[in-house]
Amino acid sequence: MLQVAFIRENKTLVIDRLAKRNIDATQMINDVLVLDDNRRALQTNLDNTLSESNALSKNIGMLFKSGEIEKANELKAKTSSLKEESKKITEALNLKTEALNELLYKIPNVPHESVPTGNTDEDNEEVFAEGDIPTLNENALPHWELAKKYDIIDFELGTKITGAGFPVYKGKGAKLQRALINYFLDKNTAAGYKEVQVPHLVNEDSARGTGQLPDKEGQMYHVNGNGDNFYLIPTAEVPATNLFRGDLLTEKDFPKAITGYTPCFRREAGSYGAHVRGLNRLHQFDKVEILRVEHPTRSYEALNEMVEHVKTILRELKLPYRILRLCGGDLGFTSALTFDFEVFSTAQNRWLEISSVSNFETFQANRLKLRFKNANGKSELAHTLNGSSLALPRVLAGILENYQTKNGIVIPEVLVPYTGFDKID
Repeated sequence: MLQVAFIRENKTLVIDRLAKRNIDATQMINDVLVLDDNRRALQTNLDNTLSESNALSKNIGMLFKSGEIEKANELKAKTSSLKEESKKITEALNLKTEALNELLYKIPNVPHESVPTGNTDEDNEEVFAEGDIPTLNENALPHWELAKKYDIIDFELGTKITGAGFPVYKGKGAKLQRALINYFLDKNTAAGYKEVQVPHLVNEDSARGTGQLPDKEGQMYHVNGNGDNFYLIPTAEVPATNLFRGDLLTEKDFPKAITGYTPCFRREAGSYGAHVRGLNRLHQFDKVEILRVEHPTRSYEALNEMVEHVKTILRELKLPYRILRLCGGDLGFTSALTFDFEVFSTAQNRWLEISSVSNFETFQANRLKLRFKNANGKSELAHTLNGSSLALPRVLAGILENYQTKNGIVIPEVLVPYTGFDKID
């Protein structure tokens, strides 16, 4: 959530940067400032009323002691009137504050100056590419056919148990999935990220704190029976970031760097067509996440470090990949700058997104009330960042398709110690 003070001091910049998202935010920003002016006026009025009431209360005691009963009773009547007035002002202030917050919740993060202007993913900017795209034999298959051929992933069985988008991993497919999870976690912890295991359901405050609510409410699975009000997590980012909700850190605490594996649950409403076949888009999938809480002065340095870290994993997997800087129209609601990693699926002849690495600056921290004391002893909002390291389904799809041969699917060398086998045949 944007800070009102930032909006007030940078009104033109905020409107211009939000235009990169194809949003004309002029009216919203003006409404925020008007609401805040009204809120501040009410707060001042309330402070003055309470101050006057307190001063009168002190005088009442003195008048009673001095025997001036009539004057004391007059002041008592006036303080009663002031208390009633302060109650009305408080109610109006609460309504105005609530209206202001509701409007702020609807405004997305301000894009970083380097974010390109654009409308769709076609306007994203490729900033890096690495790896050779393999030449497959003429009978090469997409991963959903390979999964069926080698009996390693059963999409039909998952549909029977739950529904479309909930696959069952079997045999070497299940072992390869587990191997990837362990490999990713080992790489992340070796890079200094502390491993955590977090809940797979979160409350409303947690979902709101990271920006899933109210923006992505329709994409989350909601558990609302028997008095529960929980959401299945769409990513480990949500519970992991909320580990720090309400914290007051010191500069010595930075950086906070954590990693965790979780299943992820997304409704993916409106998704259909050939591009969602097989592992391309699921309602339940596994992902390993990295997350950092940083001092504002080095968060973009940290973002670059996270990007370089994901690069090392893809290099070891020897998968062809590219990195895109997302344009304003494709940028997530909470992000100031996002780099997407995509693996090339040779059998499908298309790029598959397998990671997003983002800097949210103070946007999440403001919602979370995540602060630190700076060198001057003043409270300041921290910066939060997160990235997939990595999302498994499309990485697995890339491995199955790019490593297939006439005699089976070769396991990337770096994964063999984790799988215990070097081929699926």
